[in-house]
Amino acid sequence: MSVGKGSATAVVESDSLVFRLPTEEDGKEIWQLIKETGVLDLNSSYSYLMWTKYFDETSVVVEADEQQIVGFISGFIPPKAPDTLFIWQVAVDASQRGKGIASRMLQSILQRDVCRNIRCLEATVSPSNKASDALFRKLARDLETGCRVTECFTEEQFPGTGHEAEWLYTIGPFEKF
Repeated sequence: MSVGKGSATAVVESDSLVFRLPTEEDGKEIWQLIKETGVLDLNSSYSYLMWTKYFDETSVVVEADEQQIVGFISGFIPPKAPDTLFIWQVAVDASQRGKGIASRMLQSILQRDVCRNIRCLEATVSPSNKASDALFRKLARDLETGCRVTECFTEEQFPGTGHEAEWLYTIGPFEKF
């Protein structure tokens, strides 16, 4: 069931999950979710507050029964590519993994009015992140389009040691659904 349109859109799914726009009040819980994944780059808590304030329409949170945030995707439309949605981070709580929530989050963002002119989706993925590789390849199949993978950032571009290269996944072009 859809509730509202635009700024406060929420979709209640049959499995008691609510997909909605993030709010500033979600910042702390989003930061904690990212931290608990153990694999995503943890940014400052301030960055998540800023994300929920300024990029809410291209991002999504998922709440479980008790209004606990169990999923988050941050995305934005790059100023130099207004037909592209860039996905920055995808996080799903360990209790909810393997249930297709990440795919549903991506689809929920793409179906919003703010994405009506989007024809491609981009994301960077490290080579060892098999879950994200599978997620974006599945999205390409679901949208019946291509998935091109190219080099984006090399290991040498990151400070210190221990950060893998990041590959750019480009999904599209696709037609609106």
